[in-house]
Formats: sequence, structure tokens, C-alpha cells
Amino acid sequence: MKFTTSSLALLAATGAQAHYNFPKSDYEGTLSADWTTVRKTDNYNSHGPVQDVSSDLIRCYQSSFAAAADTVAVKAGSDFTFTVDPDIQHPGPLQFYLAKVPEGQTAATFDGSGDVWFKIYQDGPSGLGTDTITWPSSGAAEVTVTIPSCVADGDYLLRVEHIALHSASQVGGAQFYLACAQLSISGGSGTLDTSSAVSFPGAYSAQDPGILFQLYYPVPTEYINPGPAVVSC
Repeated sequence: MKFTTSSLALLAATGAQAHYNFPKSDYEGTLSADWTTVRKTDNYNSHGPVQDVSSDLIRCYQSSFAAAADTVAVKAGSDFTFTVDPDIQHPGPLQFYLAKVPEGQTAATFDGSGDVWFKIYQDGPSGLGTDTITWPSSGAAEVTVTIPSCVADGDYLLRVEHIALHSASQVGGAQFYLACAQLSISGGSGTLDTSSAVSFPGAYSAQDPGILFQLYYPVPTEYINPGPAVVSC
């Protein structure tokens, strides 16, 4: 699979407007209205990405703090879904993080600052080393994560992140599509080790191999997800 300069330029041009966001949640069959359980992101109209990993926007995609109207009561061990508007239109990994709200605050008052974010899910491509690299979330109109059954009870922010890699061969080219939902989790065992928690910004560097990444040619044989390892029960 060989890409010329002109063919790469065409790929970039045709994908330039293929943007998306995560405006709704679906929990146990209850679909929220837009931006009622998910904090309204700066791209609610444009659907465009964050590209500066050192910006505060990389946290919850809000240039000024604004809570969602509702916090969803969620059971540990259950599935939580974000809808995608319109769908995931670029190749790249899907990742989810949780942040436990500190004592004295709620999911509606916490801005997500500090070393509080721990990763609960990541995916990667199939077909590395071939001309048919595919990503599990490609074309998805909704994305779902299981809340760990061993998480401690309390209020949390749940951060969904999709990293589009079609222009990631240059620094600042990777595109981050993300949002934060407000959760109140109960029924967990409280045994999950979250000592690897990170901050946003701070968790990523523009030079990380999963962010500065040549997707097309030479054909990649490895992909390393940015951020900490996934924690599990």
C-alpha cells in the first residue's frame, strides 16, 4: 500500500469535514436529550476536534466550566453508552476514562482537574502490517463501556475519547473527539487500584507514539495507545 503526496492530500481534504461529537447518553434503555447528562462541549455546533494535547480542552472539551443538568445513577458492572453525532468517521482508537469526584464536591461541581483520571477501556487495530488496517469503532453511531464492578461508590466523570489518526503523521495532526458524562456509581466493591491516575492536560505528549503516528505509509506494524494502562478488577 503506497500513498503519494497527492493521494495523502486527497485523503486529508475529503476527511476534513468528517467531524463528530458525543451529545447523548443511553443507560439501561433511557436515552437522554442532547447535553443533559453529557457536558456540552465547545464543538456542539462545529463537531470539530481538539488538536493541542496541552490545552485544557483535552479534559472535557470545555473552554469554560459548565455542568450538565443531570447526573446518571449507574450500577457498577453495568454498561453505559454515548451516542455519536453523526458517527465515528475517522480511523483511530477509542478510550474511556473515569475520574472520582473528590470529597465535598459532586459530579455537577467538579471540573476534572488533578491526577484523577484512570483508564477503563482502550481498543486497537486489526490488520497491522497489511493494507487493511481496521478499528473496532469505525462507523459507530454509539460507543459503550462497562463500568468496573470493583470501582468505589461515589460521583464520577466518565470521559469518552476517540483519536482520529488520518492526519497524525505531523505534530498536532491527531484529532481528539471527546466528552464527559456525569455519573453517580453504586454497588461497587471499592477494590479497584487507581494509583495510575493521570491529569488532563498532562497525560499526553504531542510526540507520544500513539499520537504522532503514520497511519498510511510505511504501513505500520505496531500501535501503542497513549496514556496509562487500563485498570481492571
